[in-house]
Amino acid sequence: MSGRTGRLALATVPACFLAVFFAWPLAAILERSLVVEGRLDLPFDVLTSRSTLDVAWFTAWQATVSTVLALAAGLPLAWAIARFAFRGRRLVEALVLVPFVLPTVVVATAFVALLPDGVERTVWAILLAHVFFNVAVVVRLVGSYWGALDARAWDAAATLGAGPGRRFRSLTLPALAPALAAAASIVFLFCFTSFGVVVILGGPRFATLETEIYNQAARAFDLRTAAALALLQLAAVAVVVAVAGRLERRLGGTRPARGARARPPAGRERAWVTLAVGGSLALLALPLVTLVERSLAVPGGHGLDHYRRLAEETPALLVVPWHAIVNSLLFAALAAAIALAVGIPVAVLAVRSAGGPLDTLVMLPLGASAVMLGFGFLLAFADPPLALRGSVVLVPVAQALVATPFVVRSLSPALRSVDPRLREAAAVLGATPVRVRREIDMPLAARALAVAAGLAFAIALGEFGATVFVAQAEWPTLPVAIFRFLGRPGAENVGQAMALCVVLMTLTAAGAVAADRVLGRRRAPS
Repeated sequence: MSGRTGRLALATVPACFLAVFFAWPLAAILERSLVVEGRLDLPFDVLTSRSTLDVAWFTAWQATVSTVLALAAGLPLAWAIARFAFRGRRLVEALVLVPFVLPTVVVATAFVALLPDGVERTVWAILLAHVFFNVAVVVRLVGSYWGALDARAWDAAATLGAGPGRRFRSLTLPALAPALAAAASIVFLFCFTSFGVVVILGGPRFATLETEIYNQAARAFDLRTAAALALLQLAAVAVVVAVAGRLERRLGGTRPARGARARPPAGRERAWVTLAVGGSLALLALPLVTLVERSLAVPGGHGLDHYRRLAEETPALLVVPWHAIVNSLLFAALAAAIALAVGIPVAVLAVRSAGGPLDTLVMLPLGASAVMLGFGFLLAFADPPLALRGSVVLVPVAQALVATPFVVRSLSPALRSVDPRLREAAAVLGATPVRVRREIDMPLAARALAVAAGLAFAIALGEFGATVFVAQAEWPTLPVAIFRFLGRPGAENVGQAMALCVVLMTLTAAGAVAADRVLGRRRAPS
């Protein structure tokens, strides 16, 4: 009975948080799309219109092409990291992660800086930015699986005269099929729900379901059409999440090989490893280096003028731009605290009950569209009993919703690794469950907790899709301020947007690399 009471107590905060800030906004979207004047009215006119079908087709098409290109771009680096040991490999793994954790507005602005005028508003700009953003998913997921494969089959095939191409087609691709499918489904999901990249690089010419929800809600003020599109997006995302979850579970028993990597042999193979690692890092660094260079390019002025003007008033914002930096740090810290308060009990319950409904429920915001969450906040919290639409409280709450799944996924493996005999011995000696968690589980999972906090902070810092709906004009965050600068004409506004991007990139990259280094110290050396 005490065990059941303890589980109920642990579940109370996460269940209430998700019920109020996820289920209620979702219900508000369903009501707005399906109910008109108190009666059921299915939005077939919106869902079957030519404009909706065109947007849905482009959304699926660009996500598919982006996924194929991301796999092609990530496989060479995944091969090099998985199969070979070389100096700086741990640093390379950390640097590859940086583009993935960067805010989408930073990635999009980097490609605005990189691409020539006229190219940055084409579909190729969107595809390239998606590849840049998602290479880390391919490298991490496929590379981990690749490193666990037994290399003796490849050695035997080479002995029998099979060339590299034939070995890749006949052995490597079939063996990597589960990892490739899982990585493809996750990349497809991220590209399908991409907002910042499409809204900045696509401009008015290209619209996905995500950006069209924003356009209809925030610009056309057609809430019924926005809700109908959100419903369509939710159904599509549910299918993709189900497929991705099934494929990820197929990889659940695979762990990276320990000590199986060898130094690249001299000759052609070493040259290929050097090219894969050096070329990939150079291509990933190019947009970010260009972004920094453009932020310092001030015709007829000093290189730091864009940064100095962050302390001056501007027509683009109601506040001085550096206030957005302070706001972002404050909101991200609050969001990380909320995400930890919600995620830690869920992780503990997930370990005790091998998953469960709460663990599944807390992962739903990861699959749901951030724009859909922000739109749901506008609908759900417009009127009493929780009239919070004009409150800054919704900003860290929205960010915490997006960050909480990462907290759970960071903590759960560490808690599962705790020897249950330690808990049993403590219980025999009279320790209460609360004391066991405080003195055994938490100290042993301290590094994972630091990783979770760092990731939650970095993710909240760059969250844009939901924040753009709920952030007040007097309390802009960095991504919202960047978006507003880019929406105004003039080189000065673009320059200040790039300066803010560099600040945001530095903050998020520092948090992500610090978290990855902590995680690297927790893992056994390879």
